[in-house]
Amino acid sequence: MNASTHPAANGAVPSSRGGVREVVALAFPVVLTQLSATMMGIVDSAMVGRLGPTQLAAVGFSSIWLWTIFSLVYGTATGVQTFVSQADGAGNERACGPWAWQSFYAVFPATALIVLALAPVLTPLLALLGPSPDLQLSAVEYTAARLIGELGLAVTMVLTSFFRGLGDTRTPLYVTLLANAVNAALDYTLIFGEFGFPEWGVRGAGTATAVSSWVGAAVFIALFRRRKIAQRFDTDPVAPSRAAIARFLRTGAPIGGQWCVGMTAFACFTTVVARMGDESMAASQAFVMLLSLSFMQAMGISVAASTLVGRYVGARDPEAVQRTFRSALGVGLALSGAIAVLFVAIPGPLLRIFTDDSDVMALGRPLLLIGALFQIFDLMGIVSEGALRGAGDTRWPFLVQTAFGWGFFVPAAYGVGVMLDGGLTAAWAAGVVYVGALAFVMVRRFRSGAWQRISI
Repeated sequence: MNASTHPAANGAVPSSRGGVREVVALAFPVVLTQLSATMMGIVDSAMVGRLGPTQLAAVGFSSIWLWTIFSLVYGTATGVQTFVSQADGAGNERACGPWAWQSFYAVFPATALIVLALAPVLTPLLALLGPSPDLQLSAVEYTAARLIGELGLAVTMVLTSFFRGLGDTRTPLYVTLLANAVNAALDYTLIFGEFGFPEWGVRGAGTATAVSSWVGAAVFIALFRRRKIAQRFDTDPVAPSRAAIARFLRTGAPIGGQWCVGMTAFACFTTVVARMGDESMAASQAFVMLLSLSFMQAMGISVAASTLVGRYVGARDPEAVQRTFRSALGVGLALSGAIAVLFVAIPGPLLRIFTDDSDVMALGRPLLLIGALFQIFDLMGIVSEGALRGAGDTRWPFLVQTAFGWGFFVPAAYGVGVMLDGGLTAAWAAGVVYVGALAFVMVRRFRSGAWQRISI
């Protein structure tokens, strides 16, 4: 843990716990980390977008479905943050390392099985989703090259959550920056065939992402096993424990389930968009990349809220827990408001980062007006869910996400976008209603105090 982020550091008094300053101190590196991670997708999209709308659409389509397929294990991996933050808050530092190992034993084999099952069926699986033939060919090429990198990403998810649980949000930032530098360099050389490298197009973008994922994983492992960390948090290897893994999964699996349900709903929404045409899919992909700038800020603040809530639950300080939630929500709303102003004020320049195609630009401009409101609601839901996760309240958000995602979002988007012929803008408008309702119930859940009855 960074000393400056510990509640007792610098003579901090209990009344300062969970205040805006503490939330920002933890959240700022996380926001930078999340934005940096998003840049990997933005760099892929920006460079591939120069190859044409179909290639841009293929990268977006493939990336969403890859994340959807693996979101169950990745979301489950983040559960280690809850155990580590609560153990650290309770003063039991040497319990932190073993929880990372039990998480690894639960997550890595599952990721490997998915990779092995997915590799031989990529072409027929993507064909079932119904994109255009040209988009399908590019999507298969990109996905096949990127697939092996998902194993490295599984390691990264576990160890990122471990360090964040300790309140160390800078280490994940530095590792992510390094991985992104590798990705950007390989993107340029492998997509366009520069400096004597082969010109692989979308396959080059997938290869760059896979290699950079493994670079990040290797650095994380080295830092996790560093002597100072090992001695303080007992990060030496431990044997798998069936009881510990089961306990971890009771809290972590609902997080993975929530991620999976949310992403599956969004991936199906993306499939509906892809069937509207390559230009609609390209416009949606550019919009999603811009939206992710706000989304990743929300995720960063959510991580900070989760860490601090877990710490103060472990320290049995419910007032600091409530203060953390209010502070995180306030910081998040200020940032999302600034993003909303940019979306409304300069939609054209933002979209031109990805494409100069006039049809794609025309479809994308109204999406940014919708996105201004969308990302505010999304932030409220994400921050609330992070606070609930830190308290160990993971099952209820999973059930709500399932009901709202499949009970409303997907059928509403299909109904207004396709059946009523409202097109891309109407489909995304349904998404605004979805995230707004989800935000309302998540905020209500935390304020109800139900998390105080949760024990992990």
